[in-house]
Amino acid sequence: MTKYVLHRLIHIAIALFFIVTATFFLMRLAPGNPFASEQTVMTQAIQDQLNEQYGLNNPWYVQYWDYLKNVVQFNFGESMYYRGRSTNDMIFESFPVSLALGGQALLIAVGGGILLGVVSAMNHNRAGDYISTIIAVLGISIPSFVLAGLLQYSLGLKLGWFPISGWRDAASTVLPSIALGISYMGNIAKMTRSSLLEQNTSEYVKLARAKGLKRWAVVFKHSLRNALLPVVSYLGPLTAGILTGSFVIENVFAIPGLGRHFVTSINNRDYTVIMGTTVFYAILLLFAVLIVDILYVLIDPRIKLEGADN
Repeated sequence: MTKYVLHRLIHIAIALFFIVTATFFLMRLAPGNPFASEQTVMTQAIQDQLNEQYGLNNPWYVQYWDYLKNVVQFNFGESMYYRGRSTNDMIFESFPVSLALGGQALLIAVGGGILLGVVSAMNHNRAGDYISTIIAVLGISIPSFVLAGLLQYSLGLKLGWFPISGWRDAASTVLPSIALGISYMGNIAKMTRSSLLEQNTSEYVKLARAKGLKRWAVVFKHSLRNALLPVVSYLGPLTAGILTGSFVIENVFAIPGLGRHFVTSINNRDYTVIMGTTVFYAILLLFAVLIVDILYVLIDPRIKLEGADN
């Protein structure tokens, strides 16, 4: 396991290098500059001064080398739009909000998806199966931003149960978490259902039932654990989906999270914030995939990791 983790850390470092490089050159190839949108209130002399201050007048290789050195030190520099504010401070101020939103959406997706999948599989071709499948299909079919608008209108404006924007208390987290988690809940429900149906026809389950174990005892003690392996493997893409999905949801609900900063920085051509948040998200995703791989082995010890010690 230790050998495998070390191998993966090396791969993560290589992947981050390519991500950092690609992000840097894509920003440099993009038309315009960070101060172009302010040219109506900013003279050319001031723009030239800011370009010099942020090193934009330096040759590309000098800028690239300076950027690499700063990334290694986890220093993303000062925002080019919100001058005087550090990109690091903006990330660490807003990330806890995005983490809370993503964590709640993850709980809804995984918890609700497994519950629906189990109910569907244990009531195969009956009412419970049909109802659970309809809920799962609707969750997958409706885009998160459409669901967000429906929730805001119905539960927020009409019924007044929850706030429709902001991030102030527990009540204001409910609608965005549901909007973000529902579509992934549908995918997990379908995975759990098909995997559990397959496990229920296996020999070890038939043997457990022949020994007199009750139906639900067989599910929770034997078949569900193996049925959840596809769900565990889906946690990597799920984490990526929730992180990127939060970009839209945070803007719809006016949540001051990292995703909203990322979208705003693109509109403002704020190079330092764009590159800083991109690298930060890349680190999160790469380590999330590593953790999922390790969890996969802990759940099923029969699986061997490539490069791991025997």
